[in-house]
Parts: sequence; structure tokens; C-alpha cells
Amino acid sequence: AAPARAERAGLVDTLRSAGCVFAEEEAGLLLAAATRPAELAGMVASRAAGTPLEHLLGWVAFRDRRIAVDPGVFVPRRRTEFLVEQAIAQFSPAIAGSGAHHPPVVVDLCCGCGAVGIAIADALGAAQLHAVDIDAHAVSNAARNLATAGCAGHAHLGDLYEPLPATLRGRIDILVANAPYVPTNEIALMPPEARLYEPPVALDGGPDGLAVLRRVVAGASDWLAPAGRLLLETSARQAPDLLATAATHGLAAEAAHATDLDATVVIASRPTDGQDTRVTLPA
Repeated sequence: AAPARAERAGLVDTLRSAGCVFAEEEAGLLLAAATRPAELAGMVASRAAGTPLEHLLGWVAFRDRRIAVDPGVFVPRRRTEFLVEQAIAQFSPAIAGSGAHHPPVVVDLCCGCGAVGIAIADALGAAQLHAVDIDAHAVSNAARNLATAGCAGHAHLGDLYEPLPATLRGRIDILVANAPYVPTNEIALMPPEARLYEPPVALDGGPDGLAVLRRVVAGASDWLAPAGRLLLETSARQAPDLLATAATHGLAAEAAHATDLDATVVIASRPTDGQDTRVTLPA
């Protein structure tokens, strides 16, 4: 017991010295994952050098699941659970009374490992899930996760809406996107876990961070069901611009914010009769 405690304490010190904020928790996870001392030593050295913990473990904890995440694939952040919560909350008002088909159609753009779409499908109980990413490695990762989760649906390789089946036009009930929204000149300021180990295409949102999200908004009306909802993760400072973009494309939009997670989500839909497209910011 004493040697084990000493080993754990040594790991914690090593990880803390490397800048790992949750060094004690990470040491426990690495100890549990390693099958032999040499493997543990290698994992600790890699983590201290900046490799994301999730890539070393092979999974990320997201809501109530462990989602497999491959090296080189974007690791979903805890703040993105707020995007999922908002999508689930929007489902009932979006679909109730609309005569929508069942199961509902959920599309997860810029899906990465597929965690967001899987979490939404889990909560809805049944859904036709389509996950899309421009990165082939991410699509392969997401496809395996969809199969493991037992989700009815498919992972598609391509640019945003381009690879989706044409039969989904006008039929998507929940359309979510955790697209890249970091401004290009801020990538260098990100932690090494992100800027060195995650694909730039999953991080770089262009000069103001909204290049991809604007394209998502621009195409949404063609794909949303009449009562469907579009939900986009963004930052608090970018939300006003994204809300204005939604209005430009004829969508009614509002922003929701979770202070504890520092998470912001823009929620948009086709306006109902008599509803204008003025945007609403959180109080």
C-alpha cells in the first residue's frame, strides 16, 4: 500500500509540474489504464509532453458515456454538454404538434468522434442520426461510436451539408454543429493539447472564428423541418454576429449561456407566422 501511494504521489507531482490542472484525477486514470510499468511510464511521459489525456486513454467522458476518441481526432469539451442539453430541451417544443415523422432526424455537423449526436439520440430514446465531418479519420471514429452506441444512422465524409442524402432536405428536426470557432490568430494561444494534437480543421474558424458557422447558418433553411431547430456552439463575444447572420438568412434566433461552463449556444428556427427575426441575447 505504501509503495502504491508513493507511486501515485510521484505521478501526481510529475503531472502537476507539467501543468496538468487535474493532476490527481489524471494520475488515477492513467494508473487504471496501464497494464504494465513500462506502459504507465510511457503514458505519463506523453501526457507531460502535452498529449491529450483522452488520446492516451482512448476515450472521453461525455455526459453519461465513455466515447472512444482516436489520436488526432478533436476531443469534445465539457462545455459542449450545454449544446446537447439545449438541443434536448428544444426537441419537445420543436416537434410537439408539428406532425413530424418518427423517429426524429438528428444531424451532427462537424461531428468529430460523434459524441454530440450520440448524446442527443440517447436522450431522445430513438433517432435517425447522421454525423458529418470533413476529416476522414474523425468520420471513421464516429462511425465506430455510432455502431457501439446502437444508433440508427450513418457517418458521412464531406463538407457540411454536401454528403447528406437529398431525402433529408426539409426533414431535419435537430441540426447541431460544434464547428470550429477559434479565430485563426488565436490558435497559437491555445493549450498544446489542442494546437499540437488536434487537427487544425477542427479548431480554425477563420479570421473572426465564424467562417464555418456562417456557412452552416446559410444552408440551414433548406434542410430544417418546418418546426426544426438549429443549434450552434459559439462564444459569448461571437454570439451577436452569429445572431445577426441568422436574421439575415430569415431565421429567428436567440442565444443561451451557461456561466458555470462558459458555454454559449445560438438557437435558430424558421419564424412562425407573424414572428419577426429580431435576435435575442441572454439577459
